[in-house]
Amino acid sequence: MSVKLSLIIPVFNAELFIIDTVNRILKWVNTIDFNAEVILVNDGSTDKTYDILKPAIKHLKSFQLLSYSKNRGKGYAVKKGMLSAKGAFRLFTDADIPYGFSTINSIIYYLDFKEFDVCIGNRKASQSTYDVKSGVLRKLSSKIFTHIISNYVVTGMGDTQCGIKGFSAKIAERIFSNTEINGFAFDVEVLYLCHKYEYDIKKIPVEFEGNNITTINLMQSSLRMLKDVLSLPIRYHILKKYK
Repeated sequence: MSVKLSLIIPVFNAELFIIDTVNRILKWVNTIDFNAEVILVNDGSTDKTYDILKPAIKHLKSFQLLSYSKNRGKGYAVKKGMLSAKGAFRLFTDADIPYGFSTINSIIYYLDFKEFDVCIGNRKASQSTYDVKSGVLRKLSSKIFTHIISNYVVTGMGDTQCGIKGFSAKIAERIFSNTEINGFAFDVEVLYLCHKYEYDIKKIPVEFEGNNITTINLMQSSLRMLKDVLSLPIRYHILKKYK
């Protein structure tokens, strides 16, 4: 039986809401008219996430759980899920399904019927609703990061970090077999390669429906992301890391 969609969800320390996520996904799966697989990737959670997830999805045929003991980063988790997937279309989103299932359905539409290579959420689109409270430091670091990326790395890409992106199977396999960044800057690496490979990218507006729970160390993550992003042209042009 062919799988149309692989939904990849990286999970880290999500014990507070992961059962709600599973229930929401299961409800959505029961409404769609195509075959889908849901790949939950437990990225070395240190709380009870794995102990909660394993029995919860044991008898759910459309779900599978990939897990490893050491936290490797969101980029690593997404890559593992993408390269384990069987779907004709492959989409990743965050563990709280922050942009809902209508956005997932829209991405499938643009990948399938409109035949785009890649479809991504864009929180900066005029039709988007993304009213999330954040501190001054987080807002400032986000603006600096976006400025650097859109002007020096992936020109014209105003929002690289929106946590929902979809790909056709062929594109996903080529992109994620080449990615090397394991941390949060992997989104930029993915879009950088899409730009270099001249893939057709569709950007769609999103409406935020997620929670505000975060396990991110802002200072540590920002410095790591900046280093990873600035290394991309070096990896591509000088070191010839990407096929």
